[in-house]
Amino acid sequence: MMSEIKKILVPVDGSVSGCKAVDEALFFAEKCDAELDFVYVASNINKDIPSHIVFDRIWEKIPAGRAARKHVKTGNIAKTILAVAEEEHSDIIIMGSRGLGLLKGVFIGSVSQKVIEESKIPVMVIK
Repeated sequence: MMSEIKKILVPVDGSVSGCKAVDEALFFAEKCDAELDFVYVASNINKDIPSHIVFDRIWEKIPAGRAARKHVKTGNIAKTILAVAEEEHSDIIIMGSRGLGLLKGVFIGSVSQKVIEESKIPVMVIK
C-alpha cells in the first residue's frame, strides 16, 4: 500500500491530535516520496487559531525539497475535507482523531467520524 501513496491530504486545525497527524503524514511522505496537501477549514470552532499560525508551525517541520501545498477553505469541515481530497486526487487522508470541538473524552470527533464514513479513499486517524 505504501508504494501506492503519492498524495497525502492532512486536515489541520491546531489541535494536539492534528499536530500528531502532521508528524505521521511527514513520516509517510518521506517513506513514500509523496506530496503533501494541508487543508485548514475555517469555522466557529477554530476561529481563535488563524490559519497562518497553524501553517507556520507546519512549514517549520517540512524538509527542503518535499512538495507541500496549503489550502484554506470555509464551509462544512468534513464535506470540505472530502472535496479537497477529491479535487487534489489524494491517495490517503491522515487526520487527528479529535479537533478543537467542545466534546471532551470521546475517542473520535464528529468530523473524523464523518470523513471516515464518507471517504472514497483510506483514512488514517491519529490519536
